[in-house]
Amino acid sequence: MSEEIGVGPHRSPWPDADHLDPELLRDGDRRNVIDRYRYWSVDAIRADLDARRHPFHVAIENWEHDRNIGTVVRTANAFAAAEVHIVGRRRWNRRGAMMTDVYQHVRHHASVEDLAAWAEGEALPIVGIDNLPGALPLETAVLPERCVLLFGQEGPGLSPEARAASAQVLSISQFGSTRSINAGVAAGIAMHAWIRHWT
Repeated sequence: MSEEIGVGPHRSPWPDADHLDPELLRDGDRRNVIDRYRYWSVDAIRADLDARRHPFHVAIENWEHDRNIGTVVRTANAFAAAEVHIVGRRRWNRRGAMMTDVYQHVRHHASVEDLAAWAEGEALPIVGIDNLPGALPLETAVLPERCVLLFGQEGPGLSPEARAASAQVLSISQFGSTRSINAGVAAGIAMHAWIRHWT
């Protein structure tokens, strides 16, 4: 039997602090959060993350209800990305996010053009990630400190509109027989590349 995650009800007297959630103190905290955030309210966790988020954003196209989006959101939360942008369909499968979407800012854009206009207004270059002809290797590229990492739909990859909106396109080197890797995995690799360079 696996060890139960989290902590049980807090012993009384309860600590008196605004960032703590009375229901969690009473019932215990079994959420998938680091120990530092045990018993903290969702709003308090989000505010604490807001004070130290990294200046990169992550965007993923969602034209066919991509199942990878939950994984992308969860990984963006793990790396403290500024925001996740869903491009295309508003609905996405939240199961893979493991509730991290409540702590992570998620914004919707109806089209790549909308994302590009927003990014231009924020002075954020869009960096497409896909193994397209002419793409530069992620391993040797220097990612901008402030940027949007854009990923395509699982299968077809970046749409023509996404390619056109990208200031540059980077590829992840592969050494096996498959043509491409899962979009959620690719997002994790690219985010970690940013973390390795800038933190």
